[in-house]
Amino acid sequence: MKKRLLFIINTMGRAGAETALIELLKRLETAGKYELFLYTVIPCGELFDSVPKGVHILNKHVSNGSVLSFKGHVRIAGAVLHSFFYKMTGFRLLRYMLDNIKEQRAAGRKLQYDKLLWRLLADGRPMVEGTYDLAVAYIEGASVYCLADRVNARHKAAFIHIDYEKAGYTPRMDRDCYRKAEKIFVVSKEVGEKFCNIYPQYRNKIKLFRNLLDIEGIRWMAQRESGFTDEYSGIRLVTVGRLHYQKGYDIAVEALAKLRAEHYDVRWYVIGEGMERNNLEQLIKKFKIEDSFFLLGAKDNPYPYIKQADIYVHATRYEGKSIAIEEAQILGKAIVASDCTGNKEQIIHGYDGMLLPLNADNLANGLKKVIEDSELRKKYEEHVLEKKLEFPEDLEELLSMLAEEGDVL
Repeated sequence: MKKRLLFIINTMGRAGAETALIELLKRLETAGKYELFLYTVIPCGELFDSVPKGVHILNKHVSNGSVLSFKGHVRIAGAVLHSFFYKMTGFRLLRYMLDNIKEQRAAGRKLQYDKLLWRLLADGRPMVEGTYDLAVAYIEGASVYCLADRVNARHKAAFIHIDYEKAGYTPRMDRDCYRKAEKIFVVSKEVGEKFCNIYPQYRNKIKLFRNLLDIEGIRWMAQRESGFTDEYSGIRLVTVGRLHYQKGYDIAVEALAKLRAEHYDVRWYVIGEGMERNNLEQLIKKFKIEDSFFLLGAKDNPYPYIKQADIYVHATRYEGKSIAIEEAQILGKAIVASDCTGNKEQIIHGYDGMLLPLNADNLANGLKKVIEDSELRKKYEEHVLEKKLEFPEDLEELLSMLAEEGDVL
């Protein structure tokens, strides 16, 4: 009899963790040994279209529209309202929310209202139907809260994709949900260390599970469409990622303004969508670089744009382990990135890319160096293709949780 595997995620929007989950589901479906199930806390997102046909989606109604669209916002608002009134969940959580807001203010941190809603969304859900051999919360927040309290499974595991400290999660917020996970998989060693700074008691549960990537598929997709169609002959900078404060686009805008002020013939293209669009559009106007900093929105296939870039830039405030960086590496791009959690585990500074402390001056100066030195750029492009990006032992570690005497996994 096939083992029953359940994966839980917050949404199926176009983002790194969701992309990695799709690749994991594809590989498990191809193995033919497992019955696969997917439950999404907010059943909305473009990547529902990419879920393998053999995966059972447990949500009764799903939307393949963008989480960031108007309909997506309506869907999220509806989910929040439903959860708030489901068996009076919202009223029961008022003290929880107030206590967490007070804790964030006392620590001088930016208020994380979205993080508080994850608990509301999870607690406002009925039990997930069925019993499973292994249930996996594939991302932080609501999915792991559901794993702890809304799922029946013989074994449970959780995934961490971010710098847990900087993302704003706390034990008070989580209500020690990770006690239910037998193993906690982290996408990089540094992500594991950051998590253990918050939860030192779970250090012995930490296992490494690096992102799964369809390397040949990415290279094929990069050739499939035309990407840029203008006649621009200057330096193209490309960044892929949602428009979020974490991604540091405000710093990118200022850095490009500095380059343009020094008459560098360069354009910066951002592929992604998000809540920061209006703020960034105003900032672009403020610096008068509407002709050289472009918000292209989300793209079903960003790979031709990455392939045609002269430099891939990933100037984020914090990361877990960036799939966007790995995709740029697969396509042989010179990369300039911020020296933060995740990024510095993916790039060897001065060998296959450049790491910089994140501010506009550093970013502009680093880009100038890579723009001016074509030999340096070529060196980065050659060395980046040496990267090892496949780690089959990580998947074996996850599937070992299913092992019983006599099992063949």
